[in-house]
Amino acid sequence: MATNKLTGKDLRHIGYPEGKIIGLALQAIEDGYKGKNRKVKLDLLKKVYQYPHNYVKDQVVGAVAQALLTPAEDSGRIALNKQRKDYPIYGEAGIEEGAKHQMNVAMKLPVTVGGALMPDAHQGYGLPIGGVLATENAVIPYGVGVDIGCRMCMTFYDLPTAHLTERNDQLRKMLIDNTRFGQATFQRPKDDGVLERPEFQEIKVVRDLKDRAYKQIGSSGGGNHFVEFGVVDVVDTDNEFGVPVGKYLAVLSHSGSRGLGANIAAHYTRIAKSVCKLPDEAKHLAWLDLDSEAGQEYWRAMNLAGDYASACHHQIHERLGKALGEAPLAMVENHHNFAWKEQDADGNEIIVHRKGATPAGKGVLGIIPGSMTAPGFIVRGRGGVASINSASHGAGRVMSRRKAKQSITQQEVTNALKQAKVTLIGSGLDEAPMAYKDIREVMRQQEDLVDIVGTFQPRIVRMCGPNEVWR
Repeated sequence: MATNKLTGKDLRHIGYPEGKIIGLALQAIEDGYKGKNRKVKLDLLKKVYQYPHNYVKDQVVGAVAQALLTPAEDSGRIALNKQRKDYPIYGEAGIEEGAKHQMNVAMKLPVTVGGALMPDAHQGYGLPIGGVLATENAVIPYGVGVDIGCRMCMTFYDLPTAHLTERNDQLRKMLIDNTRFGQATFQRPKDDGVLERPEFQEIKVVRDLKDRAYKQIGSSGGGNHFVEFGVVDVVDTDNEFGVPVGKYLAVLSHSGSRGLGANIAAHYTRIAKSVCKLPDEAKHLAWLDLDSEAGQEYWRAMNLAGDYASACHHQIHERLGKALGEAPLAMVENHHNFAWKEQDADGNEIIVHRKGATPAGKGVLGIIPGSMTAPGFIVRGRGGVASINSASHGAGRVMSRRKAKQSITQQEVTNALKQAKVTLIGSGLDEAPMAYKDIREVMRQQEDLVDIVGTFQPRIVRMCGPNEVWR
C-alpha cells in the first residue's frame, strides 16, 4: 500500500546530512503537511535545504532551516572548512543531489587537496560511488570503500566468436563449474602465494581472517559482481596487446576482496571514527594519518586486500582458460575502491581515493563495463589533471536496488536479454539492465578522460544466484 510519509532515505537522497536534522525535518513536514502527497512535501524540503535563509521564519519548517544554518557545536570534533574546494563534475545532469552533497562535504575536509565526480556517480557512505578524492598524508577507509580493491579483469583468446552460440551449453556449463558466488565456495580452494604474505602474521585483524580468505579465494561476491563470456572487438591498431584489430572470444570478471576486504574496512573505519571526530554529516569520512601506527597498518592491509582480489580474478581466469584448453592472448585488469600514492601537477605527493572510479593516468589501461546487456569498453587513460587521472568505473545505477525490485518485472528483463542475445545465469531484478545508466552516454561524458581501445559485448553472463538460465 502506497504511503505519503517520507523517510530518512528520501531526505538523504536530496542531500540532507545524517543526524538529528533528518528527524527534525520529518517531524515538521508530517505535522505541518499531514495528508499532502509525497511530492509536495519532498519538493518543499528540497527548497528548504537549498535555500534555508528563505524559510527561517516559516511556521512549519523554520526550525529545520535554522538547524541547517547552525553548525553543530561539539568542541571535541574537527571542524570542516567553511568553504569547499571546487571540483569538476562529469555528466552532472545525470547525478543525484545526494551524491553531489556527499562530494561537497568531502571537499570541506581539512586534509582535502582536490576531487572530482565521475559520470556514473551515485550516493554511497562517506564518499559517493564515483567519487575521487585527493588528500594530504591521510587515508579515509570509507573513501576507499568496503569492497577493497574491487577489480575488472579480462582475458581474450584466439577462438571463434561463433563458439558463443554454437557451444552455448558448453560455455554455460564452464561458468557454472568454474565460478562461485556469494556464500558459495570451492570444496578444494587453490593455494596462492598471496596467502603467504607477512601481513597475515603481523596484523592481528588480518591474521584472524586468513582461514576465511583461504576458503573464499577464487570466488566472487554477490550484487553486481559477475563472470561472463563475450566478444572483444579490438579497434586500436596500435594496441598494447600486439594483436590485429578484430573480434576475439573473451572472459570478463568483476569482483573484489570478499570477506577479507569487508572486515578490514569495518575494523579501520571504527578506529578512524574514534580518533578523527567529525560533524555528523562528515562522520563517514574520518581519516587515519599515514604517519600514525593505525594509518600505516591500514595501508598495508588495504594493499594486501587489493592483491588478494587480484589473485581471486587470476584463479577465475586460470580455471576458465584450462576449461577452454587455451592460453590467453592477453590480459588487462584494473581496480577501484582503493587509495594510491601519486603526485599532483606540482610534484607533491597526494593520496588519491577512487571509490568506484577507474585509474586513467596517461597510457594506463582499464575496463569500464556497462550492464549485462550493454557493451563494456577497454580504455587507455589520457592523464586528465582535472579528473585527477580518473574515469568512471561503469555505467552507474539510475535506480536503487529496492526500486528496481519494485518496478521491473522478470518478463521485462527476459525481453531485454533476448533482444541483446544474452544468456543469463543467476542474478536478480536488482541487476536488471534498465537499472543502469546508458553506458554510451556515460562514455560520451568522459571522452576527454580516456581513449577507447576496444569494446566488449556480453553473451553468457554468470552472477550470484541459482544455476538457472533466464528464459
